[in-house]
Amino acid sequence: MSSIDRRSFLRSAAAGAAAISAPRFLSAAARRDPLRVALIGVGGIGNAHRGAMESLGQKIAFLCDVDLTRVADAAKKHPDAKVLQDYRKLFDKHRGEIDAVFVGTPDHHHYPATKIALDLGIHAYTQKPLTQTVGEARRLAEAASKSKAATQMGNQGHANDHWRRLIELVRSGNLGAIVETHTWTNRPVWPQGVGRPEGEDAIPAHLDWDVWCGPAPKRSFKAGVYHDFKWRGWWDFGAGALGDMACHTMDGVFWALEPGHCESVEPLAIEDKTDETFPKRSKLRWRFAKNAWRPAFDAYWYDGGLRPEIPPALGDAKIPNTGNLLIFEKAVVMMGGDYGSDMSVFPVKEGATIETPPQSLPSSPGHYQEFLLACRGEGKALSNFAYAGPMCETILLGNVAVRLGQKLEWDGPAMKVKNVDEANEFLWREPREGWRV
Repeated sequence: MSSIDRRSFLRSAAAGAAAISAPRFLSAAARRDPLRVALIGVGGIGNAHRGAMESLGQKIAFLCDVDLTRVADAAKKHPDAKVLQDYRKLFDKHRGEIDAVFVGTPDHHHYPATKIALDLGIHAYTQKPLTQTVGEARRLAEAASKSKAATQMGNQGHANDHWRRLIELVRSGNLGAIVETHTWTNRPVWPQGVGRPEGEDAIPAHLDWDVWCGPAPKRSFKAGVYHDFKWRGWWDFGAGALGDMACHTMDGVFWALEPGHCESVEPLAIEDKTDETFPKRSKLRWRFAKNAWRPAFDAYWYDGGLRPEIPPALGDAKIPNTGNLLIFEKAVVMMGGDYGSDMSVFPVKEGATIETPPQSLPSSPGHYQEFLLACRGEGKALSNFAYAGPMCETILLGNVAVRLGQKLEWDGPAMKVKNVDEANEFLWREPREGWRV
């Protein structure tokens, strides 16, 4: 990248961060009424959404969850909040009473809940992965571009400084050209590689199982099999280890290297995959074309305990349980943790040093603060759907390759797999009757 291009990048990033500076957020909160917030999904990550909005002085106006036991604590703390089990009724009856929604449901509900909100002009914060399928990610990004609503995906590390320091280092040119990246996770920590159990159990009175299944095909209820956490491993409801964690751990790869559409994605290892669930272990490789400032490169993903080989430049250094290795001509950068919170730089040439550029990108005021400022028209959240949608498309295409066990050649602009016709059937799933948006 030329020095002029680097300066342009830094200026635009700085401007975006400056628009969401902490003092402006505090003044906005002080002079305006709290936003009326609807939580769609109240337990699990929904508790984090609730806690953040409480601490930032927003109004919890609606609590929507299929399982009423997961609403009980929040309802006690917010007795004026209306409680519902079906977000379709929430939007139908109360659309004019909601300023922003926080979608913290199982993955298969992300698209319909968020799409309805955007179509109604309601600000939307949606957990990662933004959607369950490639086509949904494309459609949500398009809907967001047409809507006046603010958007943000829940990859919280995007607001931290660690990825910003990586961007500055990559764009300084001190590392040389990118060669390849390696990202790994300690997930899954839920069952995968299993089949559907036989029989059915009585549906608890506090759970609306039909709404829980939502746009996915209806199936029999089995206690402790799908609800409330193990849904992540099932093709019908989740996105596996890749969908769960790559939006966090690969965020720095997408942000710093701007890969754009991949040319292909290929499964290199798959262990114990079934028709019902994701495999116990997998390894993937994406191929990205060169752009105006960097060469083509490969990006690798590992889950289920698989790990990359340790490059010689690392010496005796140990890699963490989750993280990234970014291999450049002059150095290897190791980013530890899901959010890249621990960065180490290892020169390839013995005795060489890599100069660290001065800090140039302003810090974020905070992940949730970014979204609230965007809701008030003061800048954009940096992980808005224009950024998060394309990233999720690329990540979720990896799940299609795993499902079919084949290398996929990808036409990104046309959103079409060029070499395996069957793969295109898995880019989008037609919703169950009653759930079409």
